[in-house]
Amino acid sequence: MKRSYIALIALLCLAGSCADKPAPKRPEPSVPAPEPAQSVPPPPVSSAPAVPEPVFDPSSITQEEKDTAKLEIQRLIQRLNGIIRARNYDTWVSYLDPGYFAAINSPEYLNRVSQSAVLVKQKIVLTSAEDYFNHVVVPSRTNDRVDDIEFISQNRVKAYTINTAGNRLRLYDLEKSGTGWKIIN
Repeated sequence: MKRSYIALIALLCLAGSCADKPAPKRPEPSVPAPEPAQSVPPPPVSSAPAVPEPVFDPSSITQEEKDTAKLEIQRLIQRLNGIIRARNYDTWVSYLDPGYFAAINSPEYLNRVSQSAVLVKQKIVLTSAEDYFNHVVVPSRTNDRVDDIEFISQNRVKAYTINTAGNRLRLYDLEKSGTGWKIIN
């Protein structure tokens, strides 16, 4: 779904640069309401033109590398669960990639998330990343567990949990840098 947004944005940017008049604005897709137990809505997709990523072959990751990364990520998610349960906003922010933090702190994103059925019903309007943490992350991310990971590139993974119905649900997109794993989405 994220790639379809990126492709749509790239297509719109290309179409807009070729035309003499500006392209008509398209309505933004609606953001699904956060599910209380498992789903934190993703941040908005950047409006910058998509830069094609080099082709990555997941089979280039050895089983040992995958097992090591999975164990590191499981430990990270356990730490994050404790941080979130303790409502420790400042420590939680330290695990976010700066770009992700900027995205969830944007007024546009906070407004879109505020329109979710759960928050509207509770009459909650998000005005900051800290509001997002307290009203979206805390209720939905205190007991996560990682059952599987999928490498997207050499240093990027998607972490999944499997619910009781056997569905694979994405928890986080993570990227490893010199300082460890950071949440990028």
